Amino acid sequence: MAKKTKKQQSGGTPATVALTAAGTAFTVHSYDHDPSSPSYGEEAAEALGTAPERVFKTLVADVDGELVVAVVPVAGSLDLKALASAVGGKRAAMADPAAAERTTGYVRGGISPLGQRKRLRTVLDASADAHLTICVSAGRRGLEVELAPGDLAALTAAVLAPIGRA
Repeated sequence: MAKKTKKQQSGGTPATVALTAAGTAFTVHSYDHDPSSPSYGEEAAEALGTAPERVFKTLVADVDGELVVAVVPVAGSLDLKALASAVGGKRAAMADPAAAERTTGYVRGGISPLGQRKRLRTVLDASADAHLTICVSAGRRGLEVELAPGDLAALTAAVLAPIGRA
């Protein structure tokens, strides 16, 4: 596993560029992505040697016709009803993958809550607050960014709510 600090990284993704521009402390972790892996998030946790409760996946859902980002631990799943409630909606369903990719500018399995093409409302699972740092996608498969949950919430204007299920 290779680690790079923001000063060592070159090029970058829209997510890492956004973090650098904001002056946020973060660490980039890269690993060799296995295209046959059944779960991008679990693969990331295992490759990084990090507890799955600290690695969060970025999911895009449709809440009453509006695309919304949900950030939940890879160890569990998204509670769609709780997500709808967190944003004042009635019904939520997983977004069409093509619409999620088109709107965020990222490919499935590499969608980051940061640096999206169109900024979507974001809900971060409340369990993130139990950790000093969490990992989220840095904008492509095989690349994660580790940062403080408060920094992620601030940069995405996220609402913290219990939207994950174990």
